[in-house]
Amino acid sequence: MTQTINAFEQSSSTEMLETIARGPAWQALKAAATELQNLQIKDGSIPEVENHARATALVAVLKDSVQELAPHFPHDAEYLDLLVKDFERWSTSNFGIPDFLDSLLAFQPQEHRVDGLGHLVVFPMYTQNGSTNRFVEAVLVQVIWPEFISELEAGAYSNKLFVPISFVDFTPGYDTNSAVLFPESVGVRETPKFTWGAIFQDREAARFRRVLRAAAEITSLELPADAAELLDDQKLTQETFVMWDLIHDRTHMRGDLPFDPFMIKQRMPFFLYSLEELRCDLTAFSESVKIEKDPEASEEARKYAKLVQYAVIFDRIFRFAITGSRVRNYDGLGGQLLFAWMHQHHVLHWTDTKLTIDWDEVADVVVALGEQIHDLYWRSIDRPKTAHWLAAYQLVSGTVTPNPASVWAKGPDALPLNEPPRALTDQVLDDEFPLSMFYEALEKKMRSVIESTTGITGKDSITGTTEV
Repeated sequence: MTQTINAFEQSSSTEMLETIARGPAWQALKAAATELQNLQIKDGSIPEVENHARATALVAVLKDSVQELAPHFPHDAEYLDLLVKDFERWSTSNFGIPDFLDSLLAFQPQEHRVDGLGHLVVFPMYTQNGSTNRFVEAVLVQVIWPEFISELEAGAYSNKLFVPISFVDFTPGYDTNSAVLFPESVGVRETPKFTWGAIFQDREAARFRRVLRAAAEITSLELPADAAELLDDQKLTQETFVMWDLIHDRTHMRGDLPFDPFMIKQRMPFFLYSLEELRCDLTAFSESVKIEKDPEASEEARKYAKLVQYAVIFDRIFRFAITGSRVRNYDGLGGQLLFAWMHQHHVLHWTDTKLTIDWDEVADVVVALGEQIHDLYWRSIDRPKTAHWLAAYQLVSGTVTPNPASVWAKGPDALPLNEPPRALTDQVLDDEFPLSMFYEALEKKMRSVIESTTGITGKDSITGTTEV
């Protein structure tokens, strides 16, 4: 549940957390965890017996540091107590594959969504978009929970699992592109029911600001005055991302879904994941359009609703589309689709080597793309899986040009429709929808800027270099 700040929670202010981060207990914990990673193998265990003595000493430092820091986080007392016991059990069990289920179950940050509240998080875990090794990682975080978000969450946008946070300090697994803290990444003996998911809004906002500044300069895009404010105000931008992600995150479990295919592990063409992520973003966009026009909404909510619309468009078309490899890049394809849709519906223009957007008309066009995806999903429960996949491909390829070498682009007659679905997935090229000439040129100019956002936090400068 969302709570108001009481006396003990006020100790987790920004100033206090920064003091903790500079202090000897955190520094010792961070150093011990970092050294311990050099002894662990991919599954988190330490099989070499000759390393056990040093690992035991490092775990002792971790336990002592956690116990010393625990009084600063009384709201996490049970978790931190069990964390020490989990480390002790791992140490006395010859450092096999780590199991921190007991402490993970006790860590419930969604019950303390208080603006400014801090958490000390230490687990053997991998970091999405960072390391796939289940190493011991440690991170100091601070909750972001503005009043207008509390109002939205308490009303039509309930999302009890959503925890927006910012970085204070972290171990190497988070000196990466990872912007999430998910319980499913922790080493445990059995899979529990997950009750929370945290997103580092400061990292999302900081890299957005750096990328948007460079992209606007390169494309000569003149930003609307309220959008330009995002470039100069980290707090404004990260709170915008909180609102975006609040709605996006809840959308994965809402709507006319193709029988919940994205919450279970199965192999399918990557463009289906593109549509799902874009569906959630465009839902955040369309709901923000409604909030902006809602006279019952607070002035602050309406203000941020407009900023969310800018954020969805700019992050999708400038960062998502050209970030990462071209191997089944489903977020990249979502950005390409949004850009091409806006261009082909004449609200985005690349004329005389200058990018312009018709802001008075763009909302209706972007909402219309969301409605196309919604219609695809609505029809899905009446279709066989293969027919749904073909319809999804048709939706994407109707706007984004497929690879000339694509088998899928040749239509159903070219596909092995009588074989299991895996055979269809195998026919999808790694780069089924290559970058357009526009994006090829933009990627070359933006590459150094995007690379520079690795490990960025809200405390870093947003200026970046571009090769124009």
